[in-house]
Amino acid sequence: MTAEATNDVAISQRLSNLSASAAGEAVTLDWILQQLHERAFGLFLLVLALPCCIPFLYGIPQVVSLPLMFVSVQILMGRRTPWLPDRLGRRTVSAEGLDSLATRAGPWLRKIENVSRPRQAALTRAPLDRLVGLGLVLFSASILVPLPGTNTVPGIAVVIVSMGLLQRDGILVILGMVLGTAWIATLVFAGATLASLIKGWLGL
Repeated sequence: MTAEATNDVAISQRLSNLSASAAGEAVTLDWILQQLHERAFGLFLLVLALPCCIPFLYGIPQVVSLPLMFVSVQILMGRRTPWLPDRLGRRTVSAEGLDSLATRAGPWLRKIENVSRPRQAALTRAPLDRLVGLGLVLFSASILVPLPGTNTVPGIAVVIVSMGLLQRDGILVILGMVLGTAWIATLVFAGATLASLIKGWLGL
């Protein structure tokens, strides 16, 4: 399939196609990246973030969280195409998990596709996309926090931002950034409150 043809395929369908093309019981992140072709940054971010926001999808979030952080840093640095070092690229995702991801995420992606369109596109390209990259780094760092439930909200924020980048929809990018920033602020506030309570209990 040519680059022009793949550009015409809906994002939800491309995720299904990716799942259908998986051979064997597991695929590597490098293999996934190679299948995404010309829109790799936005699509790869989407594939990495989706498992983090789908409840009760076990295994994949633990595999993709660090690569998600790594790719977000690359956007912040202005890199045009994503790259993974061998150690991260060799991480595997089960074909069954990839199929479950495509099945469960498809309806939600189609809803976003139906309301998105090119607007405020300056937010989706250089140099403003570096500011978006900074937000993605912070949201990814939150996903890495080893506490129950800390991955869902920032995962959703990254998915919305990724869809905005893919659809050239700056409004979606803003919505994702607002959601992720509110989550980070909530974590900081909760952490500061907890620290204050602990100091009070200890009489410090």
